Amino acid sequence: MRKNWALPLLLALVGLSPTIAIAQGDDLQPQTTADPAISLLDLGDKLRAPTADELVAEVDAWQRLVRDKIAEIAETNILIRAAGDDVAVTAPLTERVTAFSAEKTALLERFEAAFLALEKKGGDGLKYRAYYGAVSGILADTADAGAATSALLNWLKSAEGGILWAKRIGLALLTLIVFRFFAGLASGITGAALRRSKLKISEGLRRFFTGMAKKTVFILGVVIALSVLGVDIGPFIAAIGVGGFVLGFALQETLGNFAAGILILMYRPFEIGDVVEAAGVMGKIEDISLVSTRFLTPDNQRIIVPNGSVWGGVIRNVTGNTQRRVDMQFGIGYGDDIAKAEAVLRRIVEAHPMVLEDPEPQIKVHALGDSSVNFICRPWAKTSDYWDVFWDVTRAVKEQFDAEGISIPFPQRDVHLHQVT
Repeated sequence: MRKNWALPLLLALVGLSPTIAIAQGDDLQPQTTADPAISLLDLGDKLRAPTADELVAEVDAWQRLVRDKIAEIAETNILIRAAGDDVAVTAPLTERVTAFSAEKTALLERFEAAFLALEKKGGDGLKYRAYYGAVSGILADTADAGAATSALLNWLKSAEGGILWAKRIGLALLTLIVFRFFAGLASGITGAALRRSKLKISEGLRRFFTGMAKKTVFILGVVIALSVLGVDIGPFIAAIGVGGFVLGFALQETLGNFAAGILILMYRPFEIGDVVEAAGVMGKIEDISLVSTRFLTPDNQRIIVPNGSVWGGVIRNVTGNTQRRVDMQFGIGYGDDIAKAEAVLRRIVEAHPMVLEDPEPQIKVHALGDSSVNFICRPWAKTSDYWDVFWDVTRAVKEQFDAEGISIPFPQRDVHLHQVT
């Protein structure tokens, strides 16, 4: 069949050479196998331009090279077994197997690069993958333990075998270590930037952003480490996408908690360290994640509540403000002096060092009970001093009322007995 030589001639005149022969009809000749020791980078460049149909010839050619090399290894193994215990014969043959194995490993890498390029352009690479998986192991007679051990040791010491994989594993581990450092650095930089920014971001949202920065950088490091090992991460990423789609239906309630967590972090009804009552739980907020909120109760119990339950009910932030009103109620007897009792209460409240002058304390007669005249006593204090003021004032009222002769009534019941004759 007549070939078109115009384009190759033109490329030769300007100092370039075509990477893949361009032919008419079915006359496609492979060009990348002209140098079986071509570097993987150069091979990748040569495989970038051809179409899927043109790449089939290249993949087939690399497969033939792999097949021929495996056949050479198999024939040499047959000669080794035929020689028996004759070390003078088996020693050079074993060295030859080692050399062939290293060459086979190099050819397999280039064969893999070729069929991966074919798959990326829509070609069918399944049969090539199956062949690659079937022949990519170490070829040795497992019935002969000595020969198998020798083959394994030789493979471990070869530049295209164990040494190559040792370099890859070492580089992958180094990549993980470096990216783990970068992940911590990214987390620190993100946290510092958020603290210095003028945005009013909650502590929980700040932790979320710093955690996401750390995890994102480290996951990137894992992906790069896998690519260094030669793992094709394309199917892996596709599997993650499909798995995420399926889990989205299975974890609808969790996703609801996730959405509620985002709303909590955005609208900030409470912060870490606040004392909050929500979803039937009251305690100090220890942590806010995207799916749950962790409470520490006054009796030192740790309770984890889903964010959907927290956001879906009433939230009472006890320590959300810096000041609180201390509501107390005291009763005196109907025969006691109301003005005197009010003066005692006011003196006690005004003398307490933790009671605030502004807002002014409120002391009023509140109700006429069944057995007492009830006063409300409502001083203001810092939120952190609430219980100290409550307990101190309650104790002081009992002591001062006793000293001033003011009675504190308690419910009484008269029982009348009638004798029936």
